[in-house]
Amino acid sequence: MKTISSRLALLSGYSLAAIMMVASSLASASGSHGDEHAPKTSIGEAGQKSDVTRTIEITMGDSYFEPENISIKKGETIRFVVKNDGDFVHEFNIGTAAMHANHQKEMMMMMEHGALEADKINHKMMKMDMGDGKSMQHDDPNSVLLEPSKSAEVIWKFGEKTKLEFACNVPGHYESGMMGEIRFN
Repeated sequence: MKTISSRLALLSGYSLAAIMMVASSLASASGSHGDEHAPKTSIGEAGQKSDVTRTIEITMGDSYFEPENISIKKGETIRFVVKNDGDFVHEFNIGTAAMHANHQKEMMMMMEHGALEADKINHKMMKMDMGDGKSMQHDDPNSVLLEPSKSAEVIWKFGEKTKLEFACNVPGHYESGMMGEIRFN
């Protein structure tokens, strides 16, 4: 059972990380949700239900994923069943470290525009222009963004062997340890 002091410590860590992310995002231009976050052939592509070889259940808590790492095979199609057991909004996103770094800037922009709050997603606001004609609808096939107690699935066909991670890019969460390695067998 979570104690109040442990929740406050976690919130303090998220607050500090969020402040650092704001400073970082102001210092550099934000990437585009469609360009940097979209799936690339080298990391894979949206999979088909009929091609799924296995299902992996992913639980997201407030600063962790369970399991912490995943082993896959080149070309394998996996159905990820993702559940948010935390008290905050969390994301399950498949990509490279560079993709996550760019996406973190976009997620900060979502918070700055009110589309994303600590424990709530304002879906209507995600359709608004957040600069340069870009919206942040967060509908890419390699990612799900979930409010507390919600679940969803991602069906992903992995491409070439490359260094991949799954991560939560909500401001401060990646820095707090919400990421895991995807290992190719």
